[in-house]
Amino acid sequence: MNVPNHVAIILDGNGRWAKAKGLPRTAGHVQGAKAVEQICEDAYNMGIHYLTVYAFSTENWSRPDSEVATLMNLLRNYMKNSIKRAQKNNMCVRVLGDKSALAPDLRASIEELEQATKNNTGLHFQIAINYGGRDELRRAIAGLAGKVAAGALNPDEIDDAKIAAELDTAGLPDPDLLIRTSGEQRISNFLLWQIAYAELYFTSVPWPDFDKNELAKAVEAYQSRDRRYGLVKEA
Repeated sequence: MNVPNHVAIILDGNGRWAKAKGLPRTAGHVQGAKAVEQICEDAYNMGIHYLTVYAFSTENWSRPDSEVATLMNLLRNYMKNSIKRAQKNNMCVRVLGDKSALAPDLRASIEELEQATKNNTGLHFQIAINYGGRDELRRAIAGLAGKVAAGALNPDEIDDAKIAAELDTAGLPDPDLLIRTSGEQRISNFLLWQIAYAELYFTSVPWPDFDKNELAKAVEAYQSRDRRYGLVKEA
């Protein structure tokens, strides 16, 4: 069965899910966090080796303070409880994004989690926090420019591989499938470089209701696509 090696998901619809149930938006984020934990297990059991989720974008800081605080506390709780969970499931966890804007305690928890799980060989789980595709590219370009200025790199030597090595996802395979939940059909500044040849799948199901059956539907849609990676297919 042709299962995508790497699946990326834009976790959309937590607030709308909560509103539809007469609950505060924060309740949607709490339920969404539970859905993330379950989908990791479901993805790995399905044969997916890499899973990347968009948890908090660079634009999310503009949300109401109470909502941002809830999201940060959910991330704190996740990091606090993840080492034991990740070790139990042999899961390697990595955080993408600009960590410098995060609170010191959260940065420390991220570092501890990444170090504790870096040698695990099960699901490779990436969480994008304070992440934006354009910001990632800006930081990568700045890194390359610094090497050129220091005389360590010739501009003519810059190729796709050297750019990829400067990205937050360095060393990871590009996503084969990008899923966005809750009906919107936008990329929203997520993995702009990495999804150049990814298949896109949009569903109206809000993230808190996205389960293994919905993931299976997305994988089935992926399997029905004619994957040519930009190459001309022979007749």
